[in-house]
Amino acid sequence: MFVCHGNICRSPMAEFILKDMVKQKGLQNDFVICSSATSTEEIWNGIGNPVYPPAKAVLNSHGINPDGKRAVQLTKSDYDKYDLFIGMDSANIRNMKRILDGDPQFKIHKLMEYTDSTADVSDPWYTRDFNRCYNDIHKGCEALLNSLI
Repeated sequence: MFVCHGNICRSPMAEFILKDMVKQKGLQNDFVICSSATSTEEIWNGIGNPVYPPAKAVLNSHGINPDGKRAVQLTKSDYDKYDLFIGMDSANIRNMKRILDGDPQFKIHKLMEYTDSTADVSDPWYTRDFNRCYNDIHKGCEALLNSLI
């Protein structure tokens, strides 16, 4: 489960990048890959917003289609459903631990940890640099996948 603040930029980008990577390796049946938000800002009357257009455009430019994805919020019950929770930045990690009521099984990690970095994936909502965000997430997902297989 990839997690960011609103589930319209970084975490869905990670979700679909990793889905594409496992598909290319023929491993799509071995993984359940999804994403969620720590906030409800992008969810209105129970319906989540779609992937933010510039995030969708950068995914499309790499042959990745996120159509159908809508923002959803992380819930406490998710903790028992998934093996890993991968946050994009330190604030996501704090909020995930709050929502999930801690992390007794050490399932929560920051994506860039898999690249031996303590860096956050910058939020393109503020930086407007969706290509840099894509590149960081791609690097993190490659390292994550290598650690899992």
